[in-house]
Formats: sequence, C-alpha cells, structure tokens
Amino acid sequence: MAKKLACALSLMILIWWPALRLRSAGKELKPEFHTSDRCFACHNELTTSSGRDISIGLAWRSSVMANSSRDPYWQASVRRETVDHPEATKDIEDECSVCHMPVVRYQAKLEGKKGEIFKHLPFDANDKGSTAAQDGVTCSVCHQISNENFGTRASFNGGFVIESPKVKDNRPEYGPFVVTPDRQRIMNSSTGGFQPTAAQHIRDSAMCGSCHQLYTTARGPGGKDVGYLPEQMPYLEWKHSDYPEKNSCQGCHMPEVQEQVQISSVLGIPRTGMHQHVFVGGNFLMQGMFNRYRDELSVAALPQELTTAAEGTLAFLQSQSAKVELRDVQVNGDTLHAQVLVENLAGHKLPTAYPSRRAWLHFTVHDRDGRIVFESGRLNLDGSIVGNDNDVDPSRYEPHYREITDADQVEIYESILGDSERHVTTGLLAAIGYLKDNRLLPTGFDKQTAEKDIAVVGEAVDDPNFGAGRDLITYSVALGGGEGPFHIEVELMYQPIAFRWAHNLEPYKTAESQRFVGYYEAMSSGSATVLARAEANR
Repeated sequence: MAKKLACALSLMILIWWPALRLRSAGKELKPEFHTSDRCFACHNELTTSSGRDISIGLAWRSSVMANSSRDPYWQASVRRETVDHPEATKDIEDECSVCHMPVVRYQAKLEGKKGEIFKHLPFDANDKGSTAAQDGVTCSVCHQISNENFGTRASFNGGFVIESPKVKDNRPEYGPFVVTPDRQRIMNSSTGGFQPTAAQHIRDSAMCGSCHQLYTTARGPGGKDVGYLPEQMPYLEWKHSDYPEKNSCQGCHMPEVQEQVQISSVLGIPRTGMHQHVFVGGNFLMQGMFNRYRDELSVAALPQELTTAAEGTLAFLQSQSAKVELRDVQVNGDTLHAQVLVENLAGHKLPTAYPSRRAWLHFTVHDRDGRIVFESGRLNLDGSIVGNDNDVDPSRYEPHYREITDADQVEIYESILGDSERHVTTGLLAAIGYLKDNRLLPTGFDKQTAEKDIAVVGEAVDDPNFGAGRDLITYSVALGGGEGPFHIEVELMYQPIAFRWAHNLEPYKTAESQRFVGYYEAMSSGSATVLARAEANR
C-alpha cells in the first residue's frame, strides 16, 4: 500500500512539473523531449512472479545507453580528435554528439546549429541543456522515433526522424502495446503532452541501426573531408547473416520476460512480451568505471545497480557470445598438434562496433608436473597481450594465422585501422579503411559477397577455415622436453578497450585524455574476460 501511495504522489507531482521543451520562433510544431525522470514514477517497481526486479527505469539508468554522455573514453577520444584536427572542431563535436548527446544535438539541428559537447561538461544541474545532455540516450528519444527512413543510409549516423506532433500536447510516444484511453490521459498529463501510441516499428532492428550503423568522416590537412570510415557496422553485419530470420537486435540485447508482467506500476495490466531495458552489450569495463568513478562522472545510478548491470553484461557475454572446441589433439614426439574451433554465437561480427574491441585465443599446454611448456596469448596485468606486435609497437599489428607454431604468435580477432598512407592508427578521423578485419563472422555471412563496408580484410580472406560462424586454427607447438600426460586449455578472451587504444591517448595532455588513461591503468587487470573455454588431456 505504501508503495502505491508513493507512486500516486509521485505521479501527482509530475503532472505539475514543466516538460523540457524546445522553443521555436515559428508556428510549426517541433519535436520536443523530456528527461527520464518523467518516466520513472510509473515504469519502476516492476517485478516478475518470482520477485525479480524488471523495472524499466532502474535497468535503463545503469546501462551504457543512459550513461553515453558520461563515457570518459568517448570524451577523451573526441578531445583527441579536436586536437588532431582543430580546424574541424565544430564539425567533430557535431558528428560525435549525434548518438552520445542526442537530445541537445537534435535540438541544435532543428535550430540550424551544430551539436556541442564540451559546452555541457561538466554537467550542471541548473542548466537545462546540461541536464538534457546528462540524460544520454533517454526514453523520449527512442520512443519518439518514427519509421520514416528505417534501414536506409539516410537513417544511419543518428539520422533518425523524431515524429512531429499534428496537434499541440499530443506528441506520439511509441511502444509495442495498445494503451487504453484512460491510461493515455494519465501519461499525457504526467509528461506534458506525450501520447502513448502503439507501433511495432519500435521492435525493428533498423531502429537500432540508426545509431549503431556509424560512418565517420576522415579528415585531411586543414580538417578537409577526405573520405569516410565504416566505423561501426553491426546492423549491416546482421543483415548479411542469417539472423534476420532468427532474431532481432532487441531480441538479444533487450531480453524478453517469459511471462505476463505489468509495464507500469500505476494502473498497469499484465502484458505478454515485455522486453527488459538492460541493453546488455559488450562494455562491462565501462560499467565498472561508472561505478568506481561515479562522483567524478556525475553518475546517477546507484552502486548496486551498476554492479548488477556489469554482472549481467558478463553473464550475457559468457553464455551467448561464443563456443570453443579442441579437436584432433595429438602428441608426436616433442610436438603437440591440436585444432581449435571457434564459433560465433552473435548475430554480427565478434567483436563488433567500436574498433577498440578485440577477442583472442589464449592457448596453454601444461606437462604432467603442471609446468607450462607452451603458452600463446597470455594477458599481462596492464591489459596488453604477450606476443602481440601492436601492443609493443603501435606501427605494427598481429596478422591472422592459419597455424600457430611459436609462443610469440597470437590469434587475435580484431579490426586494425589504416590512414591514407596505410599506417596503423587509432585516430578514427585519420582512418579511411582497415588493414585487417578478421573478426569472427556470424552464421550465414558470406565473406565473398559482403559489401566493402563489412568485408573481411587481410589474410582471413583466403583462409578456407575462416568463414560463416567459425574459424578453425591449428596449433603445432614444441613441448620443450616436458613429459606427459599433457593438459591443454584454450580460452577465447575478450577486451572492450584494447591496450593500444587506451595508451595511444597518453601523449595528449588534455584533462579528458589523462583522466581516462589513469582510469584504464587502475582497472587494466580487469579489462578482459573469458568468453568460452575448452580443455583436453593427452
């Protein structure tokens, strides 16, 4: 009873709060946004029959989506690009605010201006623009997107269209369920004119592709536009796989509740098919940073919420990302031969999206006394990989291997950027393409017919054992005089921000760059996780 009274009181208070509005000098009705606190009163305190909390607001609050503008790596990376290309600073901030500060950027766009980032940092609770920026990818962004240009190139890079209202104080806010008129009136009053509207396009993968299909503008001398980089392509990777017949983006990243549940704590009715707003992905490291440096980053989510979110991300990665299998393990004299089959269980490349991410094989052989006689791919405490050329020398990188015969060789599934002179770079706006892309392909992905922006690049192109959903690699390694039986273990490791990507920010003496490098060094020992493991004895 106390909870219901609290919800009702919160609702009454919200009705009198002014909505966050975009003022326009003209008479045309423009899109408007409200901050997430307007949604929390009704869409929290939700549980399953077993008592598991599935509150929409709390789940979102601890997600990377909600904290997109707080992301210290993003802030440091944007600052780096403005240092490298000072003449294009305004364009860079505009381009990089699209999906990390969508409300303030969309408002600026409607007023014929460019989006700004550092104007809103650090956050100021007394400034409306700062408050809107702080809310990240907030509720009223996604739930106001129309399907006007879904799946087209125009929709990518945050090119989504926010539905303009036909009538004042009747702004459609889309969801998958039909809402009765009495409940519509409650939400309309509490949000200052937003009208819950049933629309199935909210569950279309093309909606996610609006921001998670990202091309960045390559900059030359004087900040001149010299091309583009297909920076993040998970939507097109998904389309080129067999996953469109199996699952949507939302199906994996917003897991469905497998029972009827209320989606509102105020006058809610049981619904079938609610999707949780956890937005599980691949960046457990960032969720840990939000928690550890919560005061410096102005994080609103509570520590236990972020801990739960990070644990959920790890559980998702470790159960639904990949499988590894040891095959045909043989010992011939002083040499061990084994094949490792790696399978991608995701609906896009693994890893996908931001190119700082990498996965690799950690292969170890122990003799009968437990002594390591061979090891490839060991992770150092500083986040670097033993034997990886790129971690030692930023101008080099590890090739794709069909067979590994030496401890200094490491099979790393990654994308390596190249600039106009084919030099290795981690500068997104210096890059015009890839020197290597052997990230694991999803099932159904034909590497021969893939368009250029999602193509395999490097030695993996001609590797017959690297294809749709899998890679098969051979290890032929010396046993160093060790005696059997031997214990062989292989782990598929994953790191959301690779050592080189973090430490290439070190030379930049900006506050954002130095802060992030400090964060990374403090947390580097926990910067990676094991996605899958297999072992055998011979």
